[in-house]
Amino acid sequence: MDRVYEIPEEPNVDPISSLEEDVIRGANPRFTFPFGILFSTFLYCGEAASALYMVRVYRKNSETYWMTYTLSFFMFSSIMVQLTLIFVHRDLAKDKPLSLFMHLILLGPVIRCLEAMIKYLTLWKKEGQEEPYVSLTRKKMLINGEEVLIEWEVGHSIRTLAMHRNAYKRMSQIQAFLGSVPQLTYQLYVTLISAEVPLGRAVLMVFSLISVTYGATLCNMLAIQIKYDEYKIRLGPLEVLCITIWRTLEITSRLVILVLFSATLKLKAVPFLLLNFLIILFEPWVKFWRSGAQMPNNIEKNFSRVGTLVVLISITVLYAGINFSCWSALQLKLADRDLVDKGQNWGHMGLHYSLRLVENVIMVLVFKFCGVKVLLNYCHSLIALQLIIAYLISIGFMLLFFQYLHPLRSLFTHNVVDYLHCVCCHQHPRGRIENSEPSCDAEARPSIV
Repeated sequence: MDRVYEIPEEPNVDPISSLEEDVIRGANPRFTFPFGILFSTFLYCGEAASALYMVRVYRKNSETYWMTYTLSFFMFSSIMVQLTLIFVHRDLAKDKPLSLFMHLILLGPVIRCLEAMIKYLTLWKKEGQEEPYVSLTRKKMLINGEEVLIEWEVGHSIRTLAMHRNAYKRMSQIQAFLGSVPQLTYQLYVTLISAEVPLGRAVLMVFSLISVTYGATLCNMLAIQIKYDEYKIRLGPLEVLCITIWRTLEITSRLVILVLFSATLKLKAVPFLLLNFLIILFEPWVKFWRSGAQMPNNIEKNFSRVGTLVVLISITVLYAGINFSCWSALQLKLADRDLVDKGQNWGHMGLHYSLRLVENVIMVLVFKFCGVKVLLNYCHSLIALQLIIAYLISIGFMLLFFQYLHPLRSLFTHNVVDYLHCVCCHQHPRGRIENSEPSCDAEARPSIV
């Protein structure tokens, strides 16, 4: 995870600085090399090049359908990536013809990467010099279990570099779940049907798999940042490793199950998958309609109602794409000012994984009993068992992260064990519920999350 502002474990305290407000003056901000921006650009270019190469191969072999779907998945995600970068950087209100032209030819991430590198080199050359334009930033931080308020100055150049990092994190989300997931699923399906793996397709699937894993890992990090926006958050190597293993197992098992299910039923699987996606897509809008709230108007002050509606639809499509392949770690709430539910909603997480587990078991059983012609030389029972076990292991790593490795788990009103205990309490007589500890009444306590 990229860090723009680094604060030591025991921040430098200025004893004179605002003692009345109990604010700790943090150390001077430092900047780090934008590895995340380079890596995201590399994934975008690698997946684009391999997808276009496979389009050329499919066209040469007169495989029209394979060529059309491969090109469609690439074009849709690429266009959404360009729009995301333009929206974050607000380029429509600026005079930047070169940047807009690069976005028009789908090379926006490349020019943005060059801009970020130039900004980093400029900061590196001016290291130690004070910037004329600075702003104060305040964040809460947990140190030795105590909540402290830290204040530090952020220069304009460092803030600009941070904007580039945030833009690329969101770009990676778009690329992963609106491009790499359908691309990887389709190429796996083609490989299963054709029973061959050419080098070009293998390279495309590797780039897509890395992009999906990276995007899913960033999904968790961004969810934590959005929920706890007022806190300075640290994620160590162990936490990142746990998230990566959890997301890799969850997504790979889910996609392989979808591919085997689709290869078994062919066109008969389309209505089931389409209905699944549409339910996820329209769920936030149904809740928004039932709440009777009005459309939020704070997304962008220069947007009309039509522009706001387009942005909300795009966010909903991304939300549905994420939840179709894995848990989004956030619950979209269109009636809320921030568009997300910032509470630690254990019920939503439990419901998602319960439904996905039942759904995966059903699709695996369909493959086991109906997929005779899919994999003739492999034991279907063993494959089905391995896929379900992999999904269960991913759930285990998810529970491990929230129970022991979440950076702000001390803010939870109740943790995973407490929630599971409360769920079990509902199966007992009401008299025994009142004597159980921790009490299920903890749900009624106001949450700091």
